[in-house]
Amino acid sequence: MAFAVCGAMDKKMKVIGLTGGSGAGKGFVSELLRGKGIPVLDTDQVSRAVCAPGERCLNELAHAFGTGILNPDGSYNRSRMAEIVMNDGNKRRMLNRITHRHILCACRLWLDCRRAEGCRMAVIDAPLLFESGFDRECDAVIGVISSDRTRTARIISRDGISEKDAAKRIAAQKNNQFYLEKCDEIIYNEEGCTRESLLLQMEGILFRLESSVEEDMR
Repeated sequence: MAFAVCGAMDKKMKVIGLTGGSGAGKGFVSELLRGKGIPVLDTDQVSRAVCAPGERCLNELAHAFGTGILNPDGSYNRSRMAEIVMNDGNKRRMLNRITHRHILCACRLWLDCRRAEGCRMAVIDAPLLFESGFDRECDAVIGVISSDRTRTARIISRDGISEKDAAKRIAAQKNNQFYLEKCDEIIYNEEGCTRESLLLQMEGILFRLESSVEEDMR
């Protein structure tokens, strides 16, 4: 099934949020969307870009948390920051408040570029979509979910950490019920789920979203 997503300038571009917990397989879904010709922005990459040496976001973080979060070469020490905010809710909120502002600004600029290209649909891939408040700027949100057992196995395989650490990471994130209640569409990506079955789920969602775009054009 083909989806015409870019071309002549349209009156309105559909902004789709894509979210889900660590190990749910959201990144693979992003790859499938790109394979359909739909532009996808990975906010993890945006986060790395805005926290590069010399960027305003990193300067603000160093001012708020001290230069101890910087490596000797001036780059961002994410591991050190993670230690600082791990058990301190106030510091974690401060971190998110600073980084989210810069990430969302970059997302809006990227979306403006996609609109200028005449895209009918663009996707923001954001694990903290709801926490950042960017869900309010999306026309629809797709959540990718799988069981804790499946997520744990994927995290261990991907990141090379222990089962205990993987379980702690999952426990610190939103559970599946949160996404079921908050998202407009859900992709189930359980262990053993094939590429073909994911494509079928995704194409059904895209058909509904594309139909809503056509309604907006009328």
